[in-house]
Amino acid sequence: MLHTKMLAALLTITLPTALCAQAATPQQAARPQVETTPTARFYEPDDKIIRRTARDTAASGPAVASAADPLATAAGLELLNAGGSAADAALAMMIALGAVEPQSSGLGGGAFLVWHDKASGRTITLDGREKAPAAAHPGRFLKPDGTPMGFMQAVPGGYAVGVPGSVALIAEAHKRWGKRPWAELFAPAIKYAREGFPVSPRLNRFTAARKALLLASPAAAAIFLDENGEPWPVGHVLKQPALADSLELIVRDGPDAFYNGPIGAAVSQAVASAFNNPTALTAEDLAGYRVAQRDPLCRPYRQWTLCTMGPPSSGGIAVLQIVKQLERFDLAKLGPDNLLSWHLMAESQRLAFADREAFGADADFAPVPVAGLLDPAYIKARSKLIRMDRAMADAQPGKPKNSAPRKAQRLADVPSTSHMVAADSAGNVATLTSTIEGPFGSGLVAAGIVLNNEMTDFDLDPIRNGADSLNRVEPGKRPRSSMAPTIVYDRKGRPIAAFGAAGGATIIAQVAKAIIAHLDWKMPVEDALAAPQIVADSRGVRLEQETRLVDMTAGLKALGHADVRSATLPLKGNAVARDGKGWRGAADPRSEGVAMATEGAAQ
Repeated sequence: MLHTKMLAALLTITLPTALCAQAATPQQAARPQVETTPTARFYEPDDKIIRRTARDTAASGPAVASAADPLATAAGLELLNAGGSAADAALAMMIALGAVEPQSSGLGGGAFLVWHDKASGRTITLDGREKAPAAAHPGRFLKPDGTPMGFMQAVPGGYAVGVPGSVALIAEAHKRWGKRPWAELFAPAIKYAREGFPVSPRLNRFTAARKALLLASPAAAAIFLDENGEPWPVGHVLKQPALADSLELIVRDGPDAFYNGPIGAAVSQAVASAFNNPTALTAEDLAGYRVAQRDPLCRPYRQWTLCTMGPPSSGGIAVLQIVKQLERFDLAKLGPDNLLSWHLMAESQRLAFADREAFGADADFAPVPVAGLLDPAYIKARSKLIRMDRAMADAQPGKPKNSAPRKAQRLADVPSTSHMVAADSAGNVATLTSTIEGPFGSGLVAAGIVLNNEMTDFDLDPIRNGADSLNRVEPGKRPRSSMAPTIVYDRKGRPIAAFGAAGGATIIAQVAKAIIAHLDWKMPVEDALAAPQIVADSRGVRLEQETRLVDMTAGLKALGHADVRSATLPLKGNAVARDGKGWRGAADPRSEGVAMATEGAAQ
């Protein structure tokens, strides 16, 4: 039981025996107890995680949960041990991450959920992406001279905040598929917020990186910085009483507390009185928010079928394009150690990213040619551009059916967001990506909740290459996303794996790589996540530093890749896969995440 031993050492919490021995009954399922001693013995003084391998992140059992932080995973496992569904577990992890990983996600942001429903055999996707408030308009991010703001001018403060969708998604998913009481979803997060949790190295690093943003925001600084304006050190027990109060209010009054009650009023006030770019996000904006059920994007890949999220996410389309464009190549024979495997992956990414940069947007507002981008004839034509012996000189967007010509544009990576995945013993699977966009979002905090900066996922300049941008700001519109929660099915329609990741546009490359590594290269799910990462787009080819891919730099250049360099990439994935009669979960060893599993006989 390595994962429970690691958790106890890592977080200095006393886990109930339900999490490391017999599967608990609802009456027996206790919640993790957070000690008051501010220590974190698993971490070295230089904030590096020690003795961490892919195996350290993995666990197998009848039901499994995986998140980017062990406390969040423990919350999901608690729900599974109490007889909850995969939806209960995923939602509990999502809420808990808002407390213990507040820099990356939370109730002030949005999320996408891909759900496999065992009872009906259906794949259902829920869109809880943020919306632009009514006061937003295409010129929101233009300066007085008509030129667009710089990204870091636009991020801090009110202009960047979209109407949050996370609470609405939690409520909708729980209503449909939850088995445990509403209050149980929130109980672990309330405990972490009220009694505190040890600051992790990741939280400490992101706090240091965003110190200027936090110092500009008194409400944020009061939570995340000490009395001298410095980040709380690793191991400090961070308490968030205002967040605990808000969570308890949502437990009592349901989502109305957020969208029609005092929390929503605090959100409106925080945006209106923002330290930078104050604006209106009204009670009407909040009351009018609705989760959308979208048609899943499902396409065959070899003997499997992949189902993922459609617009406003561009991530699902791009993941499907990457793997489908590579389907004609024998990746299994080439293997993970062959330079050509990574060359082919880079070429396919370049094509998919070019299409994403040209056509990615909210299809409710813009003519996104989803069917054309995934049409087999179009995919075949794009694949023919990929050569084994030479890189393309220039990867441009294609011309899918029913689309006007579009040019690509460079998009920023934002190293934040969180992913979580759960599978229960009944056969349900939930893969869910949640975000507030950049680290600490807009910097604004309302009622203890960090507010997103998702509006900067719109194009800051509403005009691109002489035409209206598909992804320009418009009231009620949802910004383009890279999030790509994905479920893999076998020939009989049974879910055999689920993937997702965090890290801006690198999400697309991470998920596509993990799918290929697991399906084509037959890697265990933890090794598929841990495999080195390549990201190739209009900015060139980036190879994960300190991995074997860096040794391929010369070979890639010889194949014609002009800009190849090693880089620190924002990588943080989570996954589950079938393991005999049960499930095996894993988390990216580059993150602090782990998977945890229930015990007992699989059904």
